[in-house]
Amino acid sequence: MKIFTSAQIKELDKYTIENEPISSLNLMERAAQTMVRSIIELWSTTTPIVVFAGPGNNGGDALAIARMMADQGYQVIVYLFNISGHLSPDCAANKKLLEENKRIKLFVEVTQEFDPPVLDEQTLVIDGLFGSGLNKPLAGGFASLVKYINASPSKVISIDMPSGLMAEDNTYNVRANIIRANLTLTLQQPKLSFFFAENQQFIGQLRVLDIRISQEGIQKTEAPYTIIEENDIRHCLLPRDPFAHKGQMGHALLIAGSYCMAGAAILAAQACLRSGAGKLTINSPRRNISILQQAIPEAIIQTGSEETIFAESVDTEDYSAMGIGPGLGQSEQTAIALIAQLRRTQCPIVADADTLNILGNHRAWLQQLPKGIILTPHPKEFDRMEGHCADSYERLTKACNLAERLQGIVILKGRYTAICMADGHVMFNPTGNAGMATAGSGDVLTGIITALLARGYQRKEACMVGVYLHGLAGDLAANDLGEESLLASDIIRYLPQAFKRLKD
Repeated sequence: MKIFTSAQIKELDKYTIENEPISSLNLMERAAQTMVRSIIELWSTTTPIVVFAGPGNNGGDALAIARMMADQGYQVIVYLFNISGHLSPDCAANKKLLEENKRIKLFVEVTQEFDPPVLDEQTLVIDGLFGSGLNKPLAGGFASLVKYINASPSKVISIDMPSGLMAEDNTYNVRANIIRANLTLTLQQPKLSFFFAENQQFIGQLRVLDIRISQEGIQKTEAPYTIIEENDIRHCLLPRDPFAHKGQMGHALLIAGSYCMAGAAILAAQACLRSGAGKLTINSPRRNISILQQAIPEAIIQTGSEETIFAESVDTEDYSAMGIGPGLGQSEQTAIALIAQLRRTQCPIVADADTLNILGNHRAWLQQLPKGIILTPHPKEFDRMEGHCADSYERLTKACNLAERLQGIVILKGRYTAICMADGHVMFNPTGNAGMATAGSGDVLTGIITALLARGYQRKEACMVGVYLHGLAGDLAANDLGEESLLASDIIRYLPQAFKRLKD
């Protein structure tokens, strides 16, 4: 699914109007009917409704909804804010229709002074002040109104966007002046800002409603952001030749685990083997040999000269892919061996955990990373490499820039993990849950992607399939075990079910 910018959304509306064809007013009517159906599902006619409408098309949507809710038997009070004395044409048309409707309990057009209504816990507020076209923080009277609504005990539905929230960049927004909705009814496609953790407090429950925007227009419009869908993953899956042997399924190398951190190596290795790699070699310090051989009898164990740390790079000529970093440690000796390893490795690389922490401490080394490298940072690891980020939008922008500089891939982990490609395209992953916020979850992802690379997946497809499978296995585990009790090892145990679901 594509995620469009606010400018593209406006153009798609225009394309639909011209090519369906349909008038802009009738398209607004269609959108309002779709939203009314969702509201009626959740609130009965005994619920008093207060509608706050702005002067633009978002306000026009709100006025149309108010009229339709009144026709359904709801008690509706409407406030239309026309401070500048100018309404959009469709908002003005819906104002006229509303004035002609005898079922509206009260309609007030606010041009100067505003005496706010009492908003109690029984009242449902419909927020139609500003939509996706907003490009600056709310101030003055609108900011005061937002604060008044947020301070009330009323439930709030926002139309398309919570008023005050911008569709993309909210870095310099005033967060106190953004509606905190209980439910956001967004039209046709989710907006980019919905994918950022700090904005969830404003969105509440999200419903994406199909208002039949032109599919031809959607297909023709290139989007910088997309959401991975299950069918995308199904089409990426490589078949397994019935006559295949382990030598054809790829030989993965994991450089992981320092003394007392063997668990990270074990999780990455088990995930790697569960994800289809034909052979796996684990390079880990000597003191980890016994525990690794007992925990993962299927793996080959390789050690260097040091007892407790990774201290010397290894030849990777015989390997199909390499994962490096889980539990590696950050000693200076390890750091020197790490950069030597990254420079000499010719096969695809997945760099995670302490690899990223070391790079954060030696930022100049980022220039020496091989083309095509895959970095998998969580937000703090990323900020150590690229500097503090004020919010998720800035972090995503920097991640895209880093992917372009490295000509590699940056997988920015989170609720909606973002795969940032070198060409600027970003793919958000929809699978996964809060139960996966647990130690070792990232090590499992490293093992999965390393295995897929070893199996023969191209880098982009390995990342897409890897993050989707990782989240899907976590969802299947949480469904059976609950989020609170989820362990990283549970994600590994549910990988077979995740693969089976995709292949079936």
